[in-house]
Amino acid sequence: MLSPIPLVPPVTTTVLLVSSITLAYLHTSSDLCNYRAVATPRSQPVQGSFDLEPIRRSTSRERTSDLVLQQLQDAIRDLRLAPGTELSESALSQRFGVSRTPVREALAKLVDAGLVHVTPQVGTRVARIRPDDVRQAQFVREHLELGAFEAACARTDLSTERLHHLLDEQREAYDDGNDELFFASDEALHRTIFELARYPGVWDVVQGHKLQLDRLRRLALPDRSTTRELIAEHAQIVEALDNSDVPGGRDITCKHLRRALTYLPRLRDTHPTFFTDQ
Repeated sequence: MLSPIPLVPPVTTTVLLVSSITLAYLHTSSDLCNYRAVATPRSQPVQGSFDLEPIRRSTSRERTSDLVLQQLQDAIRDLRLAPGTELSESALSQRFGVSRTPVREALAKLVDAGLVHVTPQVGTRVARIRPDDVRQAQFVREHLELGAFEAACARTDLSTERLHHLLDEQREAYDDGNDELFFASDEALHRTIFELARYPGVWDVVQGHKLQLDRLRRLALPDRSTTRELIAEHAQIVEALDNSDVPGGRDITCKHLRRALTYLPRLRDTHPTFFTDQ
């Protein structure tokens, strides 16, 4: 594995909005910027250095650009690539051990997804978090998950054993201070609700919309009181499924999924460089 890239002092950059943003990316010289992470205030969880693994295809059917995209998307989602991080096409191709073409294709898709922004003639950066994008993602997720909850409750053969196992896993993660395990188990619990509703493909739709929301959630995770409250709400959701309690389940699901929006003012004050209204 290549050595991690160290953090450097933050650089202030104005992100411009342009039309045909993907085309703008493809015509931007990526050599105008170096690949480095923006240093964050002491209270922020992104510290030290981060790793991106060289690309290794396990089958001939895997597209290199898709593997690059997945790694970059995951690193942006979990804040290893913090909002505002500068990205260099040439440095990324060296990091992944691939040509620049799959990196260019992956970055173009991230631009389309709103996770990367381009300033023409300046460079490419991880997009800062837009509160409006977070609100829209939360709206999509809430309405789809409420439907999944009701569909799961309607089953006469519903088994919540898997959900109870995930609750135990979350409590263990909390006791151990393991934020990574908690986040993965949190995701698995919500995905399982869609599977119990027999709509697993809808979870994929939710995933595609909530990348911005996930970044906000990751910022909030180091707060142990927040994690404890999330586990309590998960337990109430599972109890409502156990009892086929649709009204009670809808109420707690709405409260739970809207919680992220209540984080916005506090997190924006704590991490001002991570957010933008543009």
